Amino acid sequence: MKYIYLLALTFCFPLLSLAQQQNLRIVYTDDIGRFWQAYDSVATTSDTTKQVEFIQRLYVDKGTPGLKAFMKARDYNAKLWVTLIHKYPKFWKSIRRNTLNIKNQVPAITKSLDNFKKLYPEIRPAKMYFTIGGLRSGGTTTDDMVLIGTEIAAADQATDASELNDWLKNVFKNQRSSNIVTLNVHEYVHTQQKAGEGQLLLAQTIMEGSADFIAELVTHKKNNNAYMIYGREHQQELKDKFLVEMFTTATGNWLYNGANNPHPDLGYFLGYVICQNYYLHHTDKRQAIKKIIELDYTNEQQVTDFLRESGFYTEPINRQALLNKFEKLQPQVVSLTPNINNQKDVSASLTEVVVNFSEPMGEGYSFNLGEGGKEHFPLSGVEGFTNDCKSFKLKLNLKSGHSYDFVITDRSFRSKTGYPLKPYTVHFEVK
Repeated sequence: MKYIYLLALTFCFPLLSLAQQQNLRIVYTDDIGRFWQAYDSVATTSDTTKQVEFIQRLYVDKGTPGLKAFMKARDYNAKLWVTLIHKYPKFWKSIRRNTLNIKNQVPAITKSLDNFKKLYPEIRPAKMYFTIGGLRSGGTTTDDMVLIGTEIAAADQATDASELNDWLKNVFKNQRSSNIVTLNVHEYVHTQQKAGEGQLLLAQTIMEGSADFIAELVTHKKNNNAYMIYGREHQQELKDKFLVEMFTTATGNWLYNGANNPHPDLGYFLGYVICQNYYLHHTDKRQAIKKIIELDYTNEQQVTDFLRESGFYTEPINRQALLNKFEKLQPQVVSLTPNINNQKDVSASLTEVVVNFSEPMGEGYSFNLGEGGKEHFPLSGVEGFTNDCKSFKLKLNLKSGHSYDFVITDRSFRSKTGYPLKPYTVHFEVK
């Protein structure tokens, strides 16, 4: 009986050890290999129904919890992946090797996260999932998971982006494969920050820059992303421009602007420098790290105090004076041709309207739904800017007896000098 009991324990110990290893595991790359298995199977048939089945059965159904969460967060599905495989054959061929090499970076990522625990003992457990996404996001976080779109995160200057949109071309052009560990530690830092995004540009800038700063401390590697290199060379110029904008909610000049800016995401650099200054100004480095990570970005007073304590700006800051200065720099919508705003007798036969601005505008444009939502959105397309870039022509699709509204937004409409448009709401009724 004693022998049988010992034999049972001998069989159980390996199972317990395996379970413990699974619980201790932090970084998961399993989805990458499964995607390429499904990708190769798609190539064996021209039947799109079977191709979708291959992606569903071999990739989605066998996917990690991280893949499932990423699909939910970015609205991915098997049909979308098949569409993208057909649409961008050169891209997928060029990115394959980089994604498969990610598994070789796992020891370095794991070591960096161990270093993170030493710097910040209060760290909460989180898992990192490398997946192949649908070209909509290089990475995000949800609850206790870091979700990586490896097809974007692993891309670099050598990746064939000729088939892709301008945003992805800019992203790839400015990425370095040597930064992959730092990039993903950056995302891991976000899982430790307080929930909720601040509305101020200053808050969002510090939030992103803090993740870069902590990642550099943790990895012991200098961040050499393109925005960091450019930022170091133009720091005073950027610092002066940021001062005027930091208390606004306009992020377009500084963050998430790879589609329409030759030097995107410079807010990351400024946020990094603000956190670096804060860290250097405090003798208790561990407490400084704790403060940087646990800052409440939804609390404008906390964010403003953090900036002041960093010493990034040495002169006193007058918030209202800065907001007034910023408002004077913003371009405006001066009129519509014909003037349909707030009118109640617009003709249903009207098919075009021209938006006229106070000064020449840059290349981007953006519109939002109005209060009435999609059912009351009148735009059917755009014809674009006039030669002097002071007017923009829109196409309309109107029905008798309907009311319409939409917003000309500050997200992409900017002056030639780079300042965002004052948002302008259009509302009218068709007779």
